[in-house]
Parts: sequence; C-alpha cells; structure tokens
Amino acid sequence: MAEPLVIIGKGMAATRLVDELGQRALGRHAVAVIGAEPRLAYNRVLLSPLLAGEIDERDIELKPAAWWRARGVSTFYGRAASAIDRASKTVTLEDGLTLSYGKLVLATGSKPLKPPFSGGDLPGVLTFRDTADVEAMRAYAERGARIVVIGGGLLGLEAAAGLARAGGKVTLLHLVDRLMERQLDAEGAAILSDAMAARGVTVRLNSATKGFLGGGKVEGVELQDGAVIPADVVVLAIGVRPNVDLAKAAGLGVDRGILVDDGLATDDSNIFAIGECAQHRGQVYGLVEPAYEQARVLAARLAGHEAAYAGSLLATNLKVSGVGVFSAGEFEAGEGAETILLRDPAAGLYRKFVLREGRLAGCILVGDTQGALFYLDLIRSGQDITSLRADLPFGESYCVREAA
Repeated sequence: MAEPLVIIGKGMAATRLVDELGQRALGRHAVAVIGAEPRLAYNRVLLSPLLAGEIDERDIELKPAAWWRARGVSTFYGRAASAIDRASKTVTLEDGLTLSYGKLVLATGSKPLKPPFSGGDLPGVLTFRDTADVEAMRAYAERGARIVVIGGGLLGLEAAAGLARAGGKVTLLHLVDRLMERQLDAEGAAILSDAMAARGVTVRLNSATKGFLGGGKVEGVELQDGAVIPADVVVLAIGVRPNVDLAKAAGLGVDRGILVDDGLATDDSNIFAIGECAQHRGQVYGLVEPAYEQARVLAARLAGHEAAYAGSLLATNLKVSGVGVFSAGEFEAGEGAETILLRDPAAGLYRKFVLREGRLAGCILVGDTQGALFYLDLIRSGQDITSLRADLPFGESYCVREAA
C-alpha cells in the first residue's frame, strides 16, 4: 500500500520534488500537495518578465494540470495548511479538512520582509512576491505612475526593471553604496547601475527610508536625510524571511529557517523541509538551484536510496531588462588571492576572476554572461587552471582550445 506523503507548499521546490519522485518511485507514495494560492504552481523567477509584459501567465506555469494527474497527485490549491499534529500525523487545512501523512515535507518558501516603517499600512505600499502583486503593480505602471522600489538586491532590480519596461516612472532606493552588494564588487555594481539608468530607472544609493507619507493612500517616501520622493505606489523588495510559522507551532526546531540535517530531515524523522524555508548547516538559501538540489536528494531518500545534501555553492545568474549578471563564489580578492580583470565600461562589460592557489575561487560577469556555467563548473571542481589563465576571461571555447 502506498505511503501517504503530504507536501505543504506548491512552489518550485515542491514541484521539483514531485518530478524527482516520479522518476525514482512512482506509485510508492500517495502524494498530496497543499498550496495557499488558488492556481497551479508557477515559476517565480519569471515574475519580472511577466510584470514587464514580455510573457503572459500561461508561460510561467511549471506543469499543466494533466501532469499532476498523471502522477496521481491530489492537489489542494487555494487552501492553506493551518496546523500540523505530529502525534496523530495529520495536517489540518484552513477549511477544516484533515489529511493524514506517513511522511511530511515542508516546502513553505518565504514571505517578503515588511519593516515597521511609519505609513507602511497605507494603500499603495506593495510587495513583490506573487502573481497578485504583479497584477497590482502592472496596473500602476501601465498608466505611467511614479513608482518607488525599495531594495537594490535581486528582487528590487527585477521589480524596477519590469515596472520601467511596463511604463512606470521608477526610482530605485538602496540603503548601501552599491547594488547587489552580496554578489558584486563596486566596479561591477557601477556598470549595472549605469545599465539600469539607461533603461529608465533612477538609482539612488545610500538612501535610508524613514517612512511613507500620505492621507488615504501613499503619496511619498521620506528618507532619513529629510528628502521626500513623490510616489503613487511603493514596492518593498528588501528581502524575504523563511516561512516557519507552521513548523514552529508544531514544535519543530527553528532558527532563521526550519532546521534540517544532511538528509533534509527535521528533528522529527517523519518530517522534512526543502527550499527557502529550510536551514542546513546554518545556511538558508534564497535561490532556486539549492532548492532543486535538495529536492533531488530528498526524492532519492524517499525512494529508499542513500543520499546526503552537503550544501550548495551560491551562484546568481539573471538578466535584468536585458542586462546579464552572473556571480559565484568569492567576488572580492581576500588575502592570498589574485584577480584577473576584463573591462569595457563603454560597452557595459565587466569580467572579474578571483584565483586562489591556481584555482578559480569566484567570478563576476556583468553585461555578457556567456560561459557562466563553464566558470561555475571550474569553481565547483577546484581543478588547477594555471594553463588556462591567459584565456580565462574570453570563455570556454578559448580555454578548451588552449587545453587541447
């Protein structure tokens, strides 16, 4: 008899887990997937082009309804889970329905950060997390509204680029002195900033938000230095935090995320966590690739095989309104490291490689990300690249030719 497997969350991690299970152990589990949003699972990475009008909602769907049915998955969409009872091994939904489980997977993702700024509850203060947010933001952008995006990380850049492309008059505020400070050095960030400006986004760095002004709706953003930026809508894109409420209420170990071991198990051996909600060896990953790696390991374990997750190398690969950005590993040369640079500011191109003991420790690509996966493989493999270093900035084809 198939063991009941309940997955709470229907995002990218959950979908990949079902896919991996279907390849390894189809029929071994009676799978039920619970999701709060009343629609099929979709690719959140594509929310920015959706916002810009470059694609439509059908294009972001991960799998069609027939795919889920073919795998015998019971789907409960638009019905959030409200409680986990570990003693009875049941999950209760907000409408009162109770599902039993043999194994439970938490893929609850994360929720946007909303700092307690004054005026934060004014109409027109939005976040950028789901398709409902996109719909609300696009309605403003298409009529040329003044939009302030707060946050110069991945999420903020994608929101700003998409809103500008859709017709909004966009100002991007960032707290520190450069964009994407966790992935880029100062020079790479400056080129990205110039590229955003060329696409109609006004970038203001070192800008700390004090609060939001307005009567019946938001009308402006007040900065700590007293400046006020007029705004018809404000988009908060300053990060996310793992959605751990269910796990915490169930008495599972929680820190920043839900604590898991190398098998992705919580401190309850029947309950697992993957994706943005999970914390492994002190690390919470907010990117898709680690979630997919975790799904692959967990699927193998649920299929009865030996598998362990040892962590992921963080790599960022995105295209913001046509500007390619890739970052992996070390992006600042610390003690004992050296750098190789290829730069053409007029063309908006920047390539930086950090070498340590003859091996590639990290790289940044801005403007042209060709060869990104090749460089990522070099970082992961740790191979000696001494013979390749002269051709390294020019990409895989040059390096392969030299190696031959």
